[in-house]
Amino acid sequence: MPIAKHARGDVLFVLDPLETIHPKKDSSYLMIAEALRRGYQPWSVELPGLLLRGAEAVARAVPLGLHEPGAPLAPAGDPQVRALASFRVVVMRKDPPVDPDFVTATWCLDRAVSHTLVINQPQGLRDLSEKLAILDFPEFIPRTFLLRNIGDLRDALAELGGQMILKPVFGFGGREVLIARDGDPNLSTLFELATRDGRTWTIAQEFVPAAKHGDKRILLVDGEPIGAVMRVPAEGELRNNFHAGGSPALTQLSARDREICAALGPFLRERGQFFVGIDVLGEFLTEINVTSPTGMQEINRLGGLTGDETMQARFWAALEPRLR
Repeated sequence: MPIAKHARGDVLFVLDPLETIHPKKDSSYLMIAEALRRGYQPWSVELPGLLLRGAEAVARAVPLGLHEPGAPLAPAGDPQVRALASFRVVVMRKDPPVDPDFVTATWCLDRAVSHTLVINQPQGLRDLSEKLAILDFPEFIPRTFLLRNIGDLRDALAELGGQMILKPVFGFGGREVLIARDGDPNLSTLFELATRDGRTWTIAQEFVPAAKHGDKRILLVDGEPIGAVMRVPAEGELRNNFHAGGSPALTQLSARDREICAALGPFLRERGQFFVGIDVLGEFLTEINVTSPTGMQEINRLGGLTGDETMQARFWAALEPRLR
């Protein structure tokens, strides 16, 4: 896909290094390729390239292009230092973890919000814990605790019937997810690992037996579901995440899924979270992913989606009215 004349303006993506953006795996790749197809000029910036000059947010950004469809993203020109206000939209697609660098980047993006469209909105990225935002929807979630005292964890295990999942608050990609069972001789060690010997919080969550069948990643754009994929765990594996070896499977939205999405839609729109991936395990909402959710590629392939039916086309179709 040669670089063409871009009459519709420049759009900026905040990304990890270009060499990590996989043409067959990453949703960010599809968003950028679709921007090119629609006549925009995409640019990229990594976190170290976000700067503040006084109150003005600027980026040391590079224009992007594709030599042919499916090729890796490549620079299409020299880096430039530009005000974020000079872009029609800034799309925050930096992968977790949500660490001090990520939070500092959102402070930079805050300074651009009144001058251009920024998605997802930086305040929402800071405010919404992907593991704990579900607590606003108690009718849809498994019983969930935030704890750091090992005695409290033992009490929670008893309350949850002798089996529960432990998750790090800032975890991602299925990392450090553990299952705790009453009677396990390693139980004390698990609690020590999960809490760093009581120095940090962990999330204790009711075990959902449907986990053995996988969980459903549902993508929402502007609070509306656009597609879903089932993430099936590998044999003998607890975690469903693609990063942890989970495999994609075709699925449809159930009535329960649609009920969850309808409840979440206004909540997400109010907080400026335009592109979100939620995880549903059986009948339960387990996570609300606002930092660089993925799943577009798998949904497209499993559904045989092309043209305006693809996830990236639906993303841009919802975004473009905001650019006007």
